[in-house]
Amino acid sequence: MEQRHLGRTGLRVSRIGLGTLTWGRDTDEHDAADLMKTFWEAGGTLVDTADVYGDGEAEYLIGKLVDGLVPRRDLVISTKAGSVPDPDRRFDASRGHLLSALDASLSRLGTDYVDLWHVHAFDPDTPLEETLQALDLAVASGRARYAAVSNFCGWQLAKAATWQLAAPGTRTRLAGTQLEYSLLQRGVEREVLPAALDLGIGLLPSSPLGRGVLTGKYRGDSTPPDSRGASEHLAPFVAPYLDDTASRIVDAVTTAADGLAVTPLQVALAWVRDRPGVAAPIVGARNAQQLTAALSVETLSLPDEICRALDDVSAPVHRYPDHDWSTL
Repeated sequence: MEQRHLGRTGLRVSRIGLGTLTWGRDTDEHDAADLMKTFWEAGGTLVDTADVYGDGEAEYLIGKLVDGLVPRRDLVISTKAGSVPDPDRRFDASRGHLLSALDASLSRLGTDYVDLWHVHAFDPDTPLEETLQALDLAVASGRARYAAVSNFCGWQLAKAATWQLAAPGTRTRLAGTQLEYSLLQRGVEREVLPAALDLGIGLLPSSPLGRGVLTGKYRGDSTPPDSRGASEHLAPFVAPYLDDTASRIVDAVTTAADGLAVTPLQVALAWVRDRPGVAAPIVGARNAQQLTAALSVETLSLPDEICRALDDVSAPVHRYPDHDWSTL
C-alpha cells in the first residue's frame, strides 16, 4: 500500500487507515485479529483508536494483538484523549486529564509510546495553550511521537497550529487533524481544509463512506439486518444520511461504479482518498471481508470526468465569505 507523509512532517502512514470504533463492543477479539492481520498483510500501517472506544477495550484489543500477531514496528498507532463520559462535560482537555489519559492508553496498548496522539475535541472550558502544552509534554517525554487534534473547526485548528508554530523547537507542530469527510459530508472544505493545507497539517477523514451509506446498502429504504443502521446504538449515527439529498449522491456513486465496473464503496473511498490535503481515510470495517473490499481501492484512480461529476452532485453550498465576494 502506498505510504504518504502526514502533513508537513516526516511521519509516513498508509493511505488507508484501520478504524477501531466498534472494537471491544461489536467487534470481538477473533474478528479484530482477522482485521488486523488482513490490514497488515495488505501493507497497511495506520491503526486508529481512542481511549473511549469500547470504554478502553479497543486499545486493550490492539495491545493484545501487537507483537503476538503484528510487529509493533510495522504499525503507526494513533489514539485520542479528551472525551469523557460525563453528561455535564463531554470534553476535558485539561493538561492533567490528557496526560493521565495518555498513560492509561499506553498501559492498555502495551507500548511505551504512540506514534500519533490526538486531542479528541476542542474543550471550551480549558485554555487552549494548556491543552497544547500537554501535547508538547507528551512528545518531549517520548510517550507520543507526533501530535494531532480531532474535531476542531477551522478557527480552532488555525489558532492551535499557529500557536505551536510560534515557538519552533519548543512546541511540537501539529501533524494531523481528524474529522468526518465524505461525499455526504463535505463541511470540512469550508474552512478546516484550507487551514490545514496552508499550515501543513494532514487530514485523516473519518466515516469516509458516509457512515456506510455510500456503499449503497441502504438504497430503496432497505436496512440490512447486520448493518449499523439496524444496530440499536448506531442507527441514530446512520439516520442523518438517509435523506433525499444523500440518496441522489448515492445514486450518482452507483452509476459511476457501474460505468467503471467497480463497487460504490471503491468509488466513494477513492474520491475522498485522493482529495487535496487528505493523508489517509480511516475505514471501520465490521469483518475481514468488508476490509478486503475497502483495501481493493488501492489500484483504483477515478477518471477526472467522474471526479467532476461527483463533485457537482455533492457540492456543498458555500457562499460569502468563502467564495470570492466580488462574484456574489
